[in-house]
Amino acid sequence: MSFRESEGVWAERLGSLRNTVRQHVIATQLDGHLDGVADVLDVGCGQGTQALRLATRGLTVTGVDLSENLLSQMRAGARAQGLNVEAICSDVAHLNEAVGGRRFDLVCAHGLLMYLDDAYEALDTLTRQTRPEGRVSFTVRNGDALAYRPGVRGDYSAALAAFGTTDYRNELGVNAQAHTRAQVMRWCEHLGLVIEAWYGVRVFTDGMSSDVQPSDVDITTCLAAEEQAGRRDPYRAFGSMLHFVASRQG
Repeated sequence: MSFRESEGVWAERLGSLRNTVRQHVIATQLDGHLDGVADVLDVGCGQGTQALRLATRGLTVTGVDLSENLLSQMRAGARAQGLNVEAICSDVAHLNEAVGGRRFDLVCAHGLLMYLDDAYEALDTLTRQTRPEGRVSFTVRNGDALAYRPGVRGDYSAALAAFGTTDYRNELGVNAQAHTRAQVMRWCEHLGLVIEAWYGVRVFTDGMSSDVQPSDVDITTCLAAEEQAGRRDPYRAFGSMLHFVASRQG
């Protein structure tokens, strides 16, 4: 099964606690890196949670996704909020052509690289769409902590199987690829990207079921705790995803 085949399941879980935490934490982490940013390219934007939020800050936002259905949801959300967000249907391989060769102050790819055959090549493409001194914000599935989720859930056989591998099957039932922090740091060095900061995403809530809703917990306190955990050692290293913000040099 591919991500496109599991799109319906993804859409059904948009309001879950796990997704709420993920979107909130990534957004608040990104807030500290928006100085000097006027235009944004959000690749793999999906239904537009991050794209619309950035547009509400007065930024010019272009969202790219392979799913016309999810792009339609983003357009509808933009209309409802009175926002002007450009929506383009394309994949990463044809990104430059899709955006007409434009470069951007900020290029985002949150929840995309783990589904691609060559994440390094994709990051290279994202970097090329970034202006010199611009930023790339991207996430990877945390390849250093794949055993953490099954371990805290008490599935110790799955935890043992997760040690020493970066292959995994996610909550949508899709086979995907995790990447380690050391691996990402090597990528950035090769591509002329200087990491400004890295964060953990969904530390305390990653072991919870996808059925848990924000109303099932004290959501304000939960989000505050996740924000802190994503920024502090040793907690951030246990995040389900790692969020990197890097600047392009030259």
